[in-house]
Amino acid sequence: MLQFITSGESHGTYLTAILEGMPSGLEIDLEFVNGELAKRQHGFGRGGRQRIEHDRVELTGGVYQGKTTGAPIGFLLRNKDAKIDELPQLFRPRPGHADLAGALKYHEGIREILERASARETVMRVAIGAVTKLFLKEFGILVAGHVVQIGKAKLTEDVAFGDIEKRKSGSPVNCVSRAVEKLMIGEINRAMKNRDTVGGKYEVRVSGVPIGLGSHVHYERKLSARIARGLASMQSVKAVEFGLGVLEAETPGSKAHDEIFYDAKRGYHYQTNRAGGFTGGITNGNEILVRATMKPISTLRRELQSVNMKTKKAEKADFERSDVCAVPAGSVIGEAIVAYEVSDAFLEKFGGDSMIELRRNHKGYLGQLKAE
Repeated sequence: MLQFITSGESHGTYLTAILEGMPSGLEIDLEFVNGELAKRQHGFGRGGRQRIEHDRVELTGGVYQGKTTGAPIGFLLRNKDAKIDELPQLFRPRPGHADLAGALKYHEGIREILERASARETVMRVAIGAVTKLFLKEFGILVAGHVVQIGKAKLTEDVAFGDIEKRKSGSPVNCVSRAVEKLMIGEINRAMKNRDTVGGKYEVRVSGVPIGLGSHVHYERKLSARIARGLASMQSVKAVEFGLGVLEAETPGSKAHDEIFYDAKRGYHYQTNRAGGFTGGITNGNEILVRATMKPISTLRRELQSVNMKTKKAEKADFERSDVCAVPAGSVIGEAIVAYEVSDAFLEKFGGDSMIELRRNHKGYLGQLKAE
C-alpha cells in the first residue's frame, strides 16, 4: 500500500523523499516531524556532523492546509555541510563499510559509494516514519523505542510500554534506567579513549495493534518478515529478533509459547509476550516487540588494515568524520522503520483512500472481533 523512495548524498545539496499511498485527511504536524529528526541527531557518542546540521524538512507536495490530499508527499532537507564536489577521492576502503564492494560493483571511486551508503540517508526515513506515526496514532496505535545495550552494558529489567517515553526522557543514550545509562556512557567513553567504536541493541515496541495485520499465506505478506527486512536495511544492523528472540534456542517449548485465555470483556488474550506480538507472521493482539543489534561503526580513528586500490599495497584504511556510537540514534530510526511497516500493513488490511473510510473500516473490524 505504502511506497517510498529517497534520494541524495551525505554531503550533497539536498536529501529528498517521496511517500506514496498515504490516504487523504491525515493532519500533519510538521513540528512533530522535525522533532523526530532532532531526536535522531542527539545522543552521546555522535560525531561532529551533528553540530553542523540542524535537520528540518520542508513538505513539497501532498499536503494542503495541513492535511494530506492522497497525493504523494514530498520531503526536502537542505544540507548545511554540502561540499560533495570539494571532497577528495578515497582509495583505501574501510573494513566493514560498503567502500570496497560498492566501488568494485559500480566501477566507481569510494567517494561515490560512501556518500550514498552513509547513514545520513536515514534522515528521510525518520521523516517518513514520523508521518506514519501520526497516522497510527489516529487509530490508538503508539510506537516507542529505547536502547537496551551498548557494548557490555545491558538493561535487564522489563519496562511497561507506558513508561518508556517518560523514563528515557533526557537520557543521552535513550535508556530508561539511569543506572544502566551510566554504564553505557562508560562504554562509549572507553571506546573514545581507545580511538575505537562500540555497537549495541535497541528495542521497538508498538501498542494498540489489532489482531490480524499481515498474513500467513505468502512470505511477502508476513508482517514480522517485513519489519525484519526494514530493520535489516538500516545501516549497521546485523541482527533482528522478536520477543524471546535468540533465547528461543535454549528455551523449552513449554516456556517458549504464549498460552491463550478468554473472557467476555477482553476476548482472547495472553499473559505473556514471548512471540513478540506475532504468530504466523500475523499480529496476535499483543504488543509488537522487536530488537535490532547494531555493529560498531566501521570508521575508526584507530585505522584498520586495508589495501590501496590504486597501488594494491597494504595501507591503513581512510578515516572520515564519524560517530563513536550511533545506537541511540539507531533507536529513533528503528521506531520510524517499524511505524512505516505497521502502517503499510494497516492500510493493506483496512483499505480506503481517506481517513473517513479507514476509520469506518477499522471500527467495523474491531466490532467483528468482539462478536467472534
